[in-house]
Amino acid sequence: MTTSSPPPDFAAIGRHFSLEGKVALVTGGSRGMGREMVLAFAQAGADVIIASRRVGSCETLAAEVAASTGRVALAIGCHVADWDQIDSLVDASYARFGKVDVLVNNAGMSPLYDKLSDVTRELYNKVLDVNLAGPFRLTALVGERMQTGNGGSIINISSGGAVRPAKHIIPYAAAKAGLNAMTVGFAHSFGPTVRVNCIQSGPVLTDIAKAWPDEMIEKGPDRFALGRFGRPDEVIGAALYFASDASSFTTGSILAMDGGMP
Repeated sequence: MTTSSPPPDFAAIGRHFSLEGKVALVTGGSRGMGREMVLAFAQAGADVIIASRRVGSCETLAAEVAASTGRVALAIGCHVADWDQIDSLVDASYARFGKVDVLVNNAGMSPLYDKLSDVTRELYNKVLDVNLAGPFRLTALVGERMQTGNGGSIINISSGGAVRPAKHIIPYAAAKAGLNAMTVGFAHSFGPTVRVNCIQSGPVLTDIAKAWPDEMIEKGPDRFALGRFGRPDEVIGAALYFASDASSFTTGSILAMDGGMP
């Protein structure tokens, strides 16, 4: 006599992805993938802190979050290249909520240049400050508080350029490679109560795509297994996985979300 397995408990599965009672901080949170993660986290039950240089855009999204989900949303202007502003961001977040359970280092920049010798020291430092130094400082401050509190989850947003650096993104690619390395280092520094993981994104059609080289737009999609670029909302599944208890045994992981990037 054979016995069948019990049907899956989808309600229980859904609870693994719940962020009820959590507080999530997202940098670069007012647009693109950051905006999609803010909305997804709020819909999953989290109160959210939306940080970017464009405080007006953060306030607009905060109002949308409150109206559509009923969650508390705090808008804070912050340039992650400025460590003093990062310190103020952390202080304001903890003053309002008393904790941060999920941190997403999403803010980034990749300015174009005609030739490598056109990259000035100022521009080079700016790219590394935004993509690497800022996330280091924010992760250090929030991670230490998580570690002495109830733990948490930190998610870095990297790029396929970290492992496949194209000629037009060399400083950016170097910074994102450093962010990948930092993910593993912080996972060991803050474990076992704080998990640190990374979403290594391929090209995604945000407003930044308007500045992509013509060659990339015309020939790029054909190189990918899925035959297209990504959409901003396609980060949601990976972000909810890393932010929630669904990834409770996952840390120091770098997840490629790139449509089969060659």
